[in-house]
Amino acid sequence: MQRRKWASTSNCSQRKHDISGSKNRQCDATVNSEFTSLIERLLTELKAACLEVYGESLVSLAVFGSVGRGTPRPDSDVDLLIVANGLPTGRLRRMEGFRAVEDALQRVSAQFQSQGLNLILSPVIRLPTEITAGSPLLLDLVDDARVLYDPNNFLSNALADLRRRLDALHARRVWAGNAWWWDLKPDYKPGEVFTI
Repeated sequence: MQRRKWASTSNCSQRKHDISGSKNRQCDATVNSEFTSLIERLLTELKAACLEVYGESLVSLAVFGSVGRGTPRPDSDVDLLIVANGLPTGRLRRMEGFRAVEDALQRVSAQFQSQGLNLILSPVIRLPTEITAGSPLLLDLVDDARVLYDPNNFLSNALADLRRRLDALHARRVWAGNAWWWDLKPDYKPGEVFTI
């Protein structure tokens, strides 16, 4: 997989500057439909590749960010969380294992490239104990995760538990353009201690 931004080179993108709006809307709908179909194929292939590579060690698999929200753009990366047992320590060693997933996705990567897009995967690979210990990463997933594999509801339960705790604090996610941040306790008083 090449790690660079996607750039559309379709004929439709060349017509973006055409002032007749109907052609642009029709073209955008076609591009969006093709793009959505390609993303769905990627997610199907991604799940199959992770099951093949991690086998019974795979606990949960989810995408988050714009792909999880269902709002990816051609320049979006694919944020994914892999939870598996028996992982080596250290990010680099875990990424070495993930290369087998990338290799298994060569066909879908070639399809992205034939559409003038480059596939960028941004995996986060964790042990179940690292999830249950608590992680700020889960704040990125609590509203945006699309769970692809979770046979024992490990990740679904962890996210539901976090959602309950956030609701008890009246926490809210605040959007500012395409970025957001959490106001974890809107009624916070100086010196007050709280946990998530």
